[in-house]
Amino acid sequence: MSQFDPADSPDSTTIFPYHDLTPPEPADVYAARPIVNRHLPETPLVRSELLSAETGAEVYLKREDTLPTGAFKVRGGITLGHRLPEEFREAGLIAASTGNHGQSVAYAGRTFDVPVTIAVPGDPNPEKVATMEQYGAEVVPHGEDYDDAREWAERKAAEDGLRYVHSANEPDLVAGVGTAGLEVLDELPEVDRVVCPVGGGSGAAGYCLTVGAVGDAEVVGVQSDAADATYQAYHEGHLYPQDSVATEAEGIASRAPFALTVELMRERLDDLVRVTEEAIWEGVSDMLAEERLVVEGASASAVAALCRMDVAGETVVVPVTGRNLSSAKLRRAVGED
Repeated sequence: MSQFDPADSPDSTTIFPYHDLTPPEPADVYAARPIVNRHLPETPLVRSELLSAETGAEVYLKREDTLPTGAFKVRGGITLGHRLPEEFREAGLIAASTGNHGQSVAYAGRTFDVPVTIAVPGDPNPEKVATMEQYGAEVVPHGEDYDDAREWAERKAAEDGLRYVHSANEPDLVAGVGTAGLEVLDELPEVDRVVCPVGGGSGAAGYCLTVGAVGDAEVVGVQSDAADATYQAYHEGHLYPQDSVATEAEGIASRAPFALTVELMRERLDDLVRVTEEAIWEGVSDMLAEERLVVEGASASAVAALCRMDVAGETVVVPVTGRNLSSAKLRRAVGED
């Protein structure tokens, strides 16, 4: 079998022989930290006056929106790109994304001089596409949603011998994004709870390996009830995809649960909950109006979930996983649409 022939996959997505589905451990996150620190700044941990007052907790925002791509995933892209075997560097990388994963891979490609192709849904966030192209990636629109684009990218990887960067079934990605949790522990060693959005699950998995495993905090994941494939997989013990998703929060809009991150979350995540689309977009508007922060719908899902929890007296961390809200959604958040 060639390394570019699809391998048996435990979930509905395509993997290749070069993919390792062994979940990383906390030691892997520590090993990734020097790589991330070499290429990216640490991000601030800032107390939220709004959320602290509303919940009766001490709520801190982990400001991943301050990273160069405006989102947390670049930590993983840098880690994978740094460790990429020489055999893949000339042919290049390919990935599918609604935006932030694609920006991460594109940024890594520019950093390590590796060509990158990103498949996006047919009606993508135009600002995210522009940024991917700015980093030098070729962006190819395909299909109606993320999973259509993903399936195209998987076929293209096999046909052209490209290194397919899966959005979650990649230990280096999970270890890289987990370095945010180590930064949290440096500043705030005693955390009671982390509330984190879940799309593919790499962010929540990273916090499980750090603030959860090392800091003994509870880690709670959040999905939209309009895109809850991973919620169903986590609670029901399967990896079945859904036929469609209806969330406007593109960062968590996947129809398929992913084997590596679901396995890790089943072992280490304390709970996975859902919030409504209405609550998500209230969170986007409230964070802009009260905190003067632009947050994506994915980030706002965690805000919405937190505001419905009994966390009085706790110390809670909420990652601001991304700031890359489209212009149309930003206008909506300020009440112009």
